[in-house]
Amino acid sequence: MPELPEVEVVRRGLQAHVAGRTIGAVEVLHPRSVRRHLPGPADLAARLAGRTLVAARRRGKYLWLELDSSGPQTSGEYAGTTGDGEALVVHLGMSGQMLVQRPGAPDEKHLRVRIPFTDGGPELRFVDQRTFGGVAMAELVEVAGTRLPLPVAHIARDPLDPAFDPDPVIAALRRRHSEVKRALLDQSLVSGIGNIYADEALWRVELHGRRPTDRLTRSQASALLAATAEVMREALAAGGTSFDALYVNVNGQSGYFDRSLAVYGQAGRPCPRCGTAVRREPFMNRSSFFCPRCQPPPRLRSRIQRAERRSEAPLTRRSAR
Repeated sequence: MPELPEVEVVRRGLQAHVAGRTIGAVEVLHPRSVRRHLPGPADLAARLAGRTLVAARRRGKYLWLELDSSGPQTSGEYAGTTGDGEALVVHLGMSGQMLVQRPGAPDEKHLRVRIPFTDGGPELRFVDQRTFGGVAMAELVEVAGTRLPLPVAHIARDPLDPAFDPDPVIAALRRRHSEVKRALLDQSLVSGIGNIYADEALWRVELHGRRPTDRLTRSQASALLAATAEVMREALAAGGTSFDALYVNVNGQSGYFDRSLAVYGQAGRPCPRCGTAVRREPFMNRSSFFCPRCQPPPRLRSRIQRAERRSEAPLTRRSAR
């Protein structure tokens, strides 16, 4: 699944290529790609026609295109709007792509939605091989001084958000009784962090993903949040992490941060810090990657600490194994 850096790369491309342009006659080529828009494909196309895309916006891993206020009055499925406007919410899913293509260019094999513009310039295409993603209209609501699409209203700020305040997140993290990696993936606590960057941040601060959150010191929690921001900034500078052709920017180009990953996907390879072979373990139907020496699991860490207290000569992590 794309995480914050990959989504931000797409957002920047959309802002540069489609913001300020007026939409023409939208074509929905696969109904599953608009299934989240409950009134159906025809309603979505009608609501978009003639609207101007004000800006491409993002919160965490969630992306939307804000529309001007010239559309029809919200009713039916979208009744109860605050009057703040509407947005086209984009769910990239596992394989969704937002591509900018010249009109008349050959259709992609998995083209699902075509959004042309009245100026006759490059059109916007939603391409999705696995059709887990999609687009849908949503009303914008006011949340703590920010306009967000209703489906995104519960999502917390991310570590790269200029208004992100780490202090309440640190406090909330330490109040929980959970595993630290699970907490990092909770988008209502802190957004934008997924499996890849959670593993990379945990490696940087030498914490195992199963470390209980209520046993984190304030300095550890602070360092962890700082590490998530650091690794995602580095990934963003590299265009994100692309393991295959599915993760691309609006021009179809892949990111290359995968070349800099320390532990994620590196099982059996030496840890860049200590040389120990990186390990993989199951995690929530996915995988976690860690260095067993730099990031010993909680039980092993406790065993090391107890042995060090009993012995005049501290027991090293390597001898404990």
